[in-house]
Amino acid sequence: MPLRLVFMGTPDFAVPTLTEIVGQGHDVAAVYTRAPARSGRGMEARKSPVHEAAERFGLPVLTPSSLKGEEAAAAFAAHGADAAIVIAYGMILPKSILEVPEAGCFNVHASLLPRWRGAAPIQRAIMAGDAETGVAIMRMEAGLDTGPVCMEERVAIGPDMTAGDLHDVLARLGADLMVRALGAIERGTLDAVAQSDEGVTYADKIDKAEARIDWSQPAARVHDRIRGLSPFPGAWCEVPAGDKADRVKVLRSEMAEGAGTPGTLLEEDGTVACGDAAIRLVQVQRAGKAPMSGADLLRGLRLEPGTQLL
Repeated sequence: MPLRLVFMGTPDFAVPTLTEIVGQGHDVAAVYTRAPARSGRGMEARKSPVHEAAERFGLPVLTPSSLKGEEAAAAFAAHGADAAIVIAYGMILPKSILEVPEAGCFNVHASLLPRWRGAAPIQRAIMAGDAETGVAIMRMEAGLDTGPVCMEERVAIGPDMTAGDLHDVLARLGADLMVRALGAIERGTLDAVAQSDEGVTYADKIDKAEARIDWSQPAARVHDRIRGLSPFPGAWCEVPAGDKADRVKVLRSEMAEGAGTPGTLLEEDGTVACGDAAIRLVQVQRAGKAPMSGADLLRGLRLEPGTQLL
């Protein structure tokens, strides 16, 4: 028998799971998401990706400013849900909410817990140079991503994979894994194993101050930072553009041979020296422009080997 569910999520990452849940015939009583936020040049209020998806499915959408208090708990309980599915919702669920569904509240988390608990597990895994990561289905409790793990799947992180690439892989995998977990809940066979106290790391929210490229770092670290911050917020550097310097985002890079003063352009193909070895600028983007190859950028700005990038 299909479950009656409350779905709680906000960004693109959560949409595949909502889609799969609806497609499997589960009864989604309500979708909780963050309220429309003003963004863009016109500062228009934009609905979240989950909000838009829920409306396409004809599901009721709620955007409370808080989940604290008896009134919020009572409203949540009124849905009569067997379980709640939570994916990057953006608000902490208080104990008064977590205790409502009989089966529990379950989170799709984009890491192999207990590694990378917190807000930015995809970016942090790549920035740390991890060779693998995955998705975990966790039964939620009051701590930050501390609940027992019900299911998990591992994924290799390719040497040039960006956060955007990995995001898409894990979003699809998380949707599949959550549907399997719901099937186990229906059968009464879903088990949960407490997380280890060893290997705990935290994926702090990305600070924009981290995005400036430090060419004095080892090439592997520079490469990992570039791909871990792509496409957002985007690692950046400054390049000479006439009598000024333009900020350029580096969206893709690869390891390359070469050596020189950190930040020096070594080849016309976009090879840049780092603290050791070098990287090649594969894809870059100037403000207000479409992405282009590093080589095309350098030709357009007439930058020759020996130019210093800042």
